[in-house]
Amino acid sequence: MFGLAPAKRTFEAALRDVASLKPAVRAEAVGDLVPYAATAREQVLRALENALRSDAHASVRAAAAIALADTKAVEALPALLLAVEDADAHVRQMAITALGEIGDARATGRLRRALSDERPEVRFQAVIAFPRVCTAKADAIEAILRATHDDDPLVCHIALRMFEELGESLGELPASGMERARALLGHASPLVQAAAAVVLARFDDPAGHPVLVAIAARKLRDVDHEDEAAAIELCGELGLSEATSALERRAFGLKLGLGRDPLRWHARVALARMGHERAVREILGDLGAWDRHRRTLAVAAAGRARLAAALGPIAAMRGDERRADQGAVEEALAALAAATAPGATPPGG
Repeated sequence: MFGLAPAKRTFEAALRDVASLKPAVRAEAVGDLVPYAATAREQVLRALENALRSDAHASVRAAAAIALADTKAVEALPALLLAVEDADAHVRQMAITALGEIGDARATGRLRRALSDERPEVRFQAVIAFPRVCTAKADAIEAILRATHDDDPLVCHIALRMFEELGESLGELPASGMERARALLGHASPLVQAAAAVVLARFDDPAGHPVLVAIAARKLRDVDHEDEAAAIELCGELGLSEATSALERRAFGLKLGLGRDPLRWHARVALARMGHERAVREILGDLGAWDRHRRTLAVAAAGRARLAAALGPIAAMRGDERRADQGAVEEALAALAAATAPGATPPGG
């Protein structure tokens, strides 16, 4: 789930401390065993499974479930399946997370039941995990569709996110998903409205465009931060000119530099994508900034905004880590190559 981090304890010390009298020490030791799975997998998994099955403290059992996810321990599937029925909701959550990370189809039945758990946080995690283990896409779609009717807005929200993930893997969002997303534009929760609008826009349905504009103008509050950033950039990608004034306020702030918006970078990208002169000029200018971090942000912005004029300056940074982050450089160059290919739509087009 989080990768194999450097160990904080020696292997012997971690094995010793999983038997400590202090639950906090045991939980830390469980996490510290993870890097040693590469060289002592059998011993590590035995200790982790024992902690998951037998430790009296829920925090230790939860930590063990996450450690098993980090080690991709398909061998521990039986223990994780049992943990989905743990009396503690957080342990159930972490066991479900682990099963989703491992992705073994044998967990399908148990995760299907978890979709109806009494605790919304457990249902939330099951909505994420179930499509990742279910090999029958029609069943996964049906399960997510049902989850969009959940009374908890957070569960409904994550179901929309999973619809998007499934749609990307299938190349399109099923008609039932599109219809449901359109219906959710009228949901009582702004969190759900925003997610529905983003999903629809990414699958070429304009029904949610007014919601995207409302988010950009901050007329729709209490939305997820990632959805807000996505809505702002989608306004630019889709050329929603009615959002221009709001995007200008967010990108450039008030006079004397007051009112700086935490999503000003995204707003400037959106404006540049629409061919906004000032936004384009500032991004291109920042490619020559003295500060490396500022140059890297400009590289990323130019790529996201598909600024063909940035191709030369960004290409000149290739291979020089001192000038800009090379991951950002490569990503921007790939985006610009796609944008300048025959038939591509230019910014603002």
